[in-house]
Amino acid sequence: MLVEDAIAMLQLHEVPGKAAKMRAYYKVERAYWGLTTPVLDDQARQWRQELSLANRLQLAAGLWESNAHEGRICAVKLLTQARIRPDDCAAWQLLQTWLADVDCAAICDHLCLAGHRRLSADLTRIDEMSKWPQSPYLWTRRAALAMTLPWAKMRDPNAANLAIRERALDCAAELAEDPSKIIQQAIAEWIYELSRKSPERAQAFLDAHGNKLRNAARKDASRKLPTRA
Repeated sequence: MLVEDAIAMLQLHEVPGKAAKMRAYYKVERAYWGLTTPVLDDQARQWRQELSLANRLQLAAGLWESNAHEGRICAVKLLTQARIRPDDCAAWQLLQTWLADVDCAAICDHLCLAGHRRLSADLTRIDEMSKWPQSPYLWTRRAALAMTLPWAKMRDPNAANLAIRERALDCAAELAEDPSKIIQQAIAEWIYELSRKSPERAQAFLDAHGNKLRNAARKDASRKLPTRA
């Protein structure tokens, strides 16, 4: 499928006036097509079912290169599934390549959802992610936390998932002094979610690294933990 045809299919579902509202909300200068999330979900699902993996990767790359808000989100949705057969290495590499282009939370969150599925499919990929906290790109640093957030929410993780949780906490510790409000909020969210499932481990992280966090992030991270005298 040609990317031009795919874009034309998507734009058939434009909601009048929505593109202008999206541009004002996201404050990032790029094309907006005025599409709803259900439209993107339905079209991505259809293409996942109809296209071969090679064609889907090609379409995803083209949609990402469009630099349109919905084009990039739809590109990521083409790679968001539990299993990609016969091999998902190309999808994982494509997601990593896109990280340097990310410039807003909405696109980052959708990319991290796809990345979470690819990490779940091969837990050794955490080794590649361990370099992300040193990235000069803000949203790559954030992705180290957002992509691993589901491991903070696990109630009874097995040994392999506990290892991922600890590697993610290493990333959080490395980023604790990052001055970006976006990174501070990402750490606070990670530790807050962890505190709901493993309060002892969350408290241990804050005991070791909480003094490096900004006051607002430390307070937000600990709001489910018992208040100390």
